[in-house]
Amino acid sequence: MTAGSPDFTIESLGAGRFASPMRGVRCVGDDERVLYVSDAAEAARLVAAGAPLPSFERAGPRARVFFDPGATTCGIVTCGGLCPGINDVIRAVTLSLHHHYGVRRILGFRFGYAGLVKRLGHEPLELTPAAVDSIAEAGGTVLGSSRGPQDPAEMVDYLDELGVGILFTVGGDGTLKGAGAIAAEAARRGRPLAVVGIPKTIDNDIAYMQKTFGFETAVEEAHRAVYAAHAEAVGARDGVGLVKLMGRDSGFIAAYTALVDSQVNFCLVPELPFTLDGFLDALERRLDLRGHAVVVAAEGAGQHLLAAPAERDASGNLKHGNIGIFLRDAIGDHFARQGRKVPLKYIDPSYIIRSQPANTHDSALCLLLGQSAVHAGMAGRTNVVVGVWNHEFVHVPFDLATSARRRIDPDGWLWSSVMASTGQPRRM
Repeated sequence: MTAGSPDFTIESLGAGRFASPMRGVRCVGDDERVLYVSDAAEAARLVAAGAPLPSFERAGPRARVFFDPGATTCGIVTCGGLCPGINDVIRAVTLSLHHHYGVRRILGFRFGYAGLVKRLGHEPLELTPAAVDSIAEAGGTVLGSSRGPQDPAEMVDYLDELGVGILFTVGGDGTLKGAGAIAAEAARRGRPLAVVGIPKTIDNDIAYMQKTFGFETAVEEAHRAVYAAHAEAVGARDGVGLVKLMGRDSGFIAAYTALVDSQVNFCLVPELPFTLDGFLDALERRLDLRGHAVVVAAEGAGQHLLAAPAERDASGNLKHGNIGIFLRDAIGDHFARQGRKVPLKYIDPSYIIRSQPANTHDSALCLLLGQSAVHAGMAGRTNVVVGVWNHEFVHVPFDLATSARRRIDPDGWLWSSVMASTGQPRRM
């Protein structure tokens, strides 16, 4: 790679030692790549400079695999907050291991990384096709979850004891960092353990990922809340509907929800700072003009306006103040001082959204991500997360996926489209 460019190198436990038992499928060659650069001008610039075009390793089944499928024990663990589609991923991994590769021992570790620590006493579940048959119909995760790290040495000790050769980790930034620590500990011991991540973040904010599962379901459910807020707002003179949505560091859910049917008049996201006076003035002008307004705020928006405690949660994330409650009270106080009655309805559907089953599109994405993870693990890839880039399934190193948060570009097409849809001022 050239200096400063991303390192897309994927770690492997070794060359394929066994013929894959999969039949009737197109196998992927180890030399197949997916370009990282999609802009033609940027690609031409790199070529003219003599630089290689950066690319991902393509995901998919290999003709030869590293692990002997019939003698391999696999494990899967789900960590962090809930998200639509986790059960779909568990089901996809289990069915692919069983039917595609003939793996007969699949362990589901319970309650996140705590389930990989033997002394905590969370016995793993035996996952079979019958056990996962209908789990996708329910939200949440049948394995349970938790936040926070555990000692990599203890986790690898337990995986050694159970004879696990491939571990699938389903989670976001913190989970992938923990998975990287497990892979590093196994490598330090010379233990051939493949650790493969499946990206789970409802905020859609993992770097070098086009989209993560659960996001489309989140936008679909968020729209229901916006629809209710709009109905309440137009039902009263100077009515305001205020909806707080998930989005700690990135406002993708709020932004795409604003694009659904143009009912949102103000979209507030972490990437675009605003002043309280600027927002309130713009809201007042909107009410003067149209007599109602709908405001959507991502949870991480406007944190500079709040006296938030400098505390962190179990995952190490800085705890945010409640921007929804803050705006609700600020709007009420602003118009009360004018003697103007502004009926305001505040809706926070966060936990309703994240506990929903996946919609059909997310379910299909979960299936393909789960199968891609199984193919990667059986081929001996490790320290890797499967993802989507330019509509192709690819392998991304843990370090690269956790190197930064994917965020809305204030000068990009998405935010420009939000501005056009809401009509809000670009700067408030």
